[in-house]
Amino acid sequence: MRCKSRKNNNMSPKSAPDIVLIGAGIMSATLGVLLKELQPELTIEIFERLDVIAGESSDAWNNAGTGHSAFCELNYTPEKQDGSIDIGKAIKIAESFEISKEFWSFLVQAGCVNSPGNFIQGVPHMSFVWGEKNVEYLRKRQQALSANNLFKGMEFSEDPEVIKNWIPLVMEGRDPNEKVAATRMDAGTDINFGALTRSLIAYLQRQPGVHLHLEHEVKDLDQNEDGRWKLKVKDLKNGKKRTLQAKFVFIGAGGGSLPLLEKSGIEEGKGFGGFPVSGQWLVCNNQAIVEKHAAKVYGKASVGAPPMSVPHLDTRVIDGKKALLFGPYAGFSTKFLKKGSWLDLPRSIKFNNIRPMLAAGLDNLPLTKYLIDQIRQSPEERLQALQDFLPEAKMEDWQLEVAGQRVQVIKKDPEHGGILEFGTEVVSAADGSIAALLGASPGASTAVSIMLELLNRCFKKELATEAWRNKLLQMIPSYGKKLADEPEMLAQVRSWANNVLELKD
Repeated sequence: MRCKSRKNNNMSPKSAPDIVLIGAGIMSATLGVLLKELQPELTIEIFERLDVIAGESSDAWNNAGTGHSAFCELNYTPEKQDGSIDIGKAIKIAESFEISKEFWSFLVQAGCVNSPGNFIQGVPHMSFVWGEKNVEYLRKRQQALSANNLFKGMEFSEDPEVIKNWIPLVMEGRDPNEKVAATRMDAGTDINFGALTRSLIAYLQRQPGVHLHLEHEVKDLDQNEDGRWKLKVKDLKNGKKRTLQAKFVFIGAGGGSLPLLEKSGIEEGKGFGGFPVSGQWLVCNNQAIVEKHAAKVYGKASVGAPPMSVPHLDTRVIDGKKALLFGPYAGFSTKFLKKGSWLDLPRSIKFNNIRPMLAAGLDNLPLTKYLIDQIRQSPEERLQALQDFLPEAKMEDWQLEVAGQRVQVIKKDPEHGGILEFGTEVVSAADGSIAALLGASPGASTAVSIMLELLNRCFKKELATEAWRNKLLQMIPSYGKKLADEPEMLAQVRSWANNVLELKD
């Protein structure tokens, strides 16, 4: 069945829409398409404070674009005290990414979005380590993961010649006596989430009852006695303000979600705080070097480094052009958005989250030290980090670029008072009338699974109907199943998705 794509003749914004989506990023776009496919008569208003779609965390230059599937990200497979490898998180992320691929495949096959080559490319995912202890860790990791069908085909080698064939730039000029190892998954991907988001929202705009408002900022929101939400919105172009009411509100504004969640006043949102972490890339400006590398190569994070700062040499395809990035180099800013305010962090501190934020700060002093060290890095020190991956790298071939801004979640904890979370958190009201997404990686890659969780919380009654469940099975054939435990289903949906998305099987 093809997506119904009718011309949107009703151009008047609604003062009482069914759904309000705050933020025009990958999360709002994903939720909007899911809801419109499940219930076409829904009316949706989308508000974005910038003058572009996907201008913050979903933008290609602000997002790692790895297609996070746990193939190469070593922080998803920690080593336990007994020396074994914990692969639980890796399996969950890999399953979630397969669900995203299924949904995108449905949309491509149904003609809802542009050609898959506009947003997804096949790029091998590799992990690369050096030193005897790290080599042994990587060996055990490959053995643990490859036993699961989700990671079937993962290769391991500590033969310098094999690794040189995989990633010649990484091995050029390296000490032949250095002990190294690598794993490789040819099934890896690179994703331009900005392009995907724009395709999803373009599709939504073609549907009746959907309106996008750029340069509009939601300034406040309160719940009425009848359960609806009253939102105050400002048109940033002319300063005009308007009020509207909605049955359901999704706050998918990236780093801007926490302040709006606090303004909502819902009990479930109390006690949450945010810790902003900024990033920078070294971008290769020598196209001859760019063309010699074709992989995403992840290493091990430094002690005290946040997961988003795991160093990687990253082949990207952005708007049809191949690029090579290294980093990210972490930093600290009190902004919650790349185009936010320096007052974002201090304004987020409330009576109900002071204790969790202080407790998390005290428990994460190594992270604070790491960020300070990163901020103080000289160009020579950044080059040294690059040369750990590319021994023959020269500074004149690379330039420093600002990456995205991430806000890590701080939440209440009965034992520690507050803990810092490196992931995503869906916060929803008990009545299901409002939800917010907090946190960062691997959010974009697992957006579909996150939004399915949101539907289960906020649209539980509708989700129980045969119509919704049948439609979800049409969009996501493995819906309701754990792919890690269903090898035949995994093989079937992976083959279908890879064929539709024009990826390696």
